[in-house]
Amino acid sequence: MSEETAAEMGGTMHENGMGPLRPLSVRMSDGTRAQLEILAQLNERSLTEQTRLALEHWVETSKSDPAVLRRAEQVRAEIERDAETRRNAIEAVLGGKTAKPTARASKQASSGA
Repeated sequence: MSEETAAEMGGTMHENGMGPLRPLSVRMSDGTRAQLEILAQLNERSLTEQTRLALEHWVETSKSDPAVLRRAEQVRAEIERDAETRRNAIEAVLGGKTAKPTARASKQASSGA
């Protein structure tokens, strides 16, 4: 999927290099929509552009939220535990035979990571 062009994904390329812009339908109250429409008008932007900018700002703000960062660390730990369980399961299926190490695994082993 990473090799698909923006046109193939149904979007357009974003000017900040973050990849293609893809459509997203958002349901919101009439009041919130009216406020967004006014803000878009005041900022001489389309409603779509104003909404996209607001969402991008919220994403950036969330990245420094201590509660979000704590939860991200918890999720990362869960992913690592799941990956270890899956590696062990594959090892058991292979009967202790190890596959050739990947370039990444070899690099990590040589760097001590």
